[in-house]
Amino acid sequence: MEATSATLLTFGLATLLLSWVLLLIQSWKEDYAWGLCALILPPFAYLYGLFRLDKAGQSVLLAIVGLVLIAMA
Repeated sequence: MEATSATLLTFGLATLLLSWVLLLIQSWKEDYAWGLCALILPPFAYLYGLFRLDKAGQSVLLAIVGLVLIAMA
């Protein structure tokens, strides 16, 4: 693996992890059940983000940036 691909993959994964943590924080603030489901099932956190774009739109945008970085790698 080349250095640029490894760097893009690392930053992409770090961005996805950060977006998941931000979604966890936002879902715990809204409701205990949302937070627990988002913690146990990480893809559910992104589903929550899509339903609540007004509150979690920045986290979803950050996840899209992470996916683009991974795709570029």
